[in-house]
Amino acid sequence: MRVVIQENYEKMCKWAADYIAAKINAHSEDRPFVLGLPTGSSPIGVYRELVKKNQAGELSFANVVTFNMDEYLGLPHEHDQSYWYFMHDNLFDHLTDMKPENINILNGMTDDPEAECAAYEAKIASYGGIDLFMGGIGVDGHLAFNEPFTSLSSRTGLRALTTDTRIVNSRFFGNDPEKVPAYALSVGIGTVTDSKEVLVLINGHNKARALAATVQGGVSQQWTCSALQLHNAAIIACDEAACGELTVDAYKYFLDIEKEERL
Repeated sequence: MRVVIQENYEKMCKWAADYIAAKINAHSEDRPFVLGLPTGSSPIGVYRELVKKNQAGELSFANVVTFNMDEYLGLPHEHDQSYWYFMHDNLFDHLTDMKPENINILNGMTDDPEAECAAYEAKIASYGGIDLFMGGIGVDGHLAFNEPFTSLSSRTGLRALTTDTRIVNSRFFGNDPEKVPAYALSVGIGTVTDSKEVLVLINGHNKARALAATVQGGVSQQWTCSALQLHNAAIIACDEAACGELTVDAYKYFLDIEKEERL
């Protein structure tokens, strides 16, 4: 596992965007580059950087297929807190050459969540899997909507959201946890770790325990993020503020091994 520590959130986002752009640009045009994407506050800066590169002609999305991590159950596309809306508002609507047919987001208004999730997994498989899955984690270490104690081999499915997650997300729903949907559709931990590469963003003091659990704790369903320790090509991009719970030795090791700047 690589852990890339950057001074602040802005530098973390630039590093991550540069890494993603380099992977897309180096990809063969024989087939699409398949990119997994998250929502939430962590990736907003990355999306901003990717849009800049695209609008400057430095990065094309014409041969990119995207799959989003999750979507609230029961929110229509036009709801300003749906993840369909978030992705279009923060990324897709600003790209010059993103093809709408290449955008894949779980349908939160489905009448058959089980069939929707099975079809999503099948569509990912039809592209040969995901080349790079970018993600973020919650303060309790949840990856996508895979709350603590979700199976580390889980696939895309219906997830019940914990009270803590609904309270944290209530800031987007008028600070009323009851307005936050109780369920979501989400890729599984197994879906993410099946990807050829995984790049997870962790920033802020409130994510310090989660970062420590991700990189130096035991692999456990309690911290679903810890499954990344078993991935052969997992990268954590974090800022200094998130490093407060790392041991001094671990912190120094990650800085030392990454001292030669590389993508």
